[in-house]
Amino acid sequence: MLVNNSSSFPIKLAPSKLTTILRTELQSKEVHLGNLKMKYFLLPTHLAFLCSFAFSKPVQIATRKNDLGSEITVYEGDILLRRGRRSAINCESCLWPKSQDGLVKVPVNISSDFSITERSWIADALQEISTLTCVQFVNRTTETDYVYVERGQSCWSYFGKIGGRQAVGLVKNGCMDKGAIQHEMNHALGFIHEQARSDRDRFVKIMWEHIVAGEQGNFGKINSKNLGLPYDYSSVMHYGAYDFSSTPGKPTIVPVPDPSIPIGQREGLSNLDVAKINKLYKCNCCSSVLPKPKGSFSSVNYPSPYPNNSNCLWLIRIRRSKIFLQFEAFDLQYSSDCSSDYIKIYNGNSKSSPVLLDKYCGKGPLPSLVASGSTVLVEFASDESITATGFRASYNRVNCGATFRDSKGVITSPNYPNKYPKNRACFWVITSPVGYKISLKMLSFELEYSDRCIFDYLLIHDGSRPMSPAVGPYCGTEKVADFTSTGNFVLVEFHSDLVWELPGFVMSYTFAR
Repeated sequence: MLVNNSSSFPIKLAPSKLTTILRTELQSKEVHLGNLKMKYFLLPTHLAFLCSFAFSKPVQIATRKNDLGSEITVYEGDILLRRGRRSAINCESCLWPKSQDGLVKVPVNISSDFSITERSWIADALQEISTLTCVQFVNRTTETDYVYVERGQSCWSYFGKIGGRQAVGLVKNGCMDKGAIQHEMNHALGFIHEQARSDRDRFVKIMWEHIVAGEQGNFGKINSKNLGLPYDYSSVMHYGAYDFSSTPGKPTIVPVPDPSIPIGQREGLSNLDVAKINKLYKCNCCSSVLPKPKGSFSSVNYPSPYPNNSNCLWLIRIRRSKIFLQFEAFDLQYSSDCSSDYIKIYNGNSKSSPVLLDKYCGKGPLPSLVASGSTVLVEFASDESITATGFRASYNRVNCGATFRDSKGVITSPNYPNKYPKNRACFWVITSPVGYKISLKMLSFELEYSDRCIFDYLLIHDGSRPMSPAVGPYCGTEKVADFTSTGNFVLVEFHSDLVWELPGFVMSYTFAR
């Protein structure tokens, strides 16, 4: 419930801090609220909603009227608040409602002012939230309460659900990264900036002397509840180290005790961002984000049996590379069509992405996989009956490679027939049906030569893992013998160093009984 207390305004501001910080003209001609006769002042909280509200520093707030004549309050540079009932609130009404099916459906309409490519970027960022939480962004049809994503001159959003059509502004040069889009949409879900938490002084130091004059209010601290979850340096809701800096090279926020901890990433939701959304909206979701260049994960309780009726997701997301995924152990309940317990792997960040490995069950071996890009979604499900020990998997970053399942094909070094690039690690995994072997034939081969092939080299593994038996390494122009696998997996591994690039290689493969 919103508390009506129009005669009081609980936020104490120093007169010198009442400086307009709005950096954009709101272009939307419609910022509709469900009932224009009712005025709301939606105070931001951090993660959970407040019964009291206090700031450690004067908070930067500006007001202006939009094109409809409604008074708009701008807080911390990109959060829009509607002035009206001026009181501390317990703002359950700021949450988007949950349906009977347990999903929180947020209707969205994306402006046609965005290009097709930009619209796909926005949709991809929202899809990641929908995949990992119970918050589902759906195309708006006739809903009266919805989010309208418009092209702005800066990035901004209302805080929480305000009713009616509420705008989120994205600027082409600055807000189109996945994490920047998610940042603004998280405001619309009811989250503010991570460094505004009540406990932030234990984790960061605000360098007030380095902040642009008049912008100190953007670094206010809120007497917040934090859902019992840790401070998150890697949150998409965290300011960067140099935001609002008055001097190049002088940070405004320094992590403590380790100033080298990176902050302000906009690659995408952190694991704690996902956990906070799920906790705030009471989602019954098992989902994790794995953002590091390499890592490992396993089924729940591994190596003890996994629970019945599980449904868990792991999103592997790395920067500007491909993902090589391998399974060290695999034991799931077997069924003829893997309809009971299974693992399924997608070549992207959602269940609508192309399938990299369809439902797989039983006991290993499970083939290694090379994704076509920098995201992979791993889905694990179990039914109500028999369980097993589950799985353990690891992943790392590779520069190039692919997964092959066609009965024949060709593999080439990067850029062939031109020189391959420096400092590359490439993995190609070939998988044939059970009962078929894989035959390889080298058609052209020219790598940098070195004694024992320690610089640029090629390995062929009889199996899908780097630890599988191998022939090679090969380098120079030596003849590479024809190769036939003993099973239905082959891993081709190529490495180049920092000097002396050559045309590389071409090889063909076929399946054979």
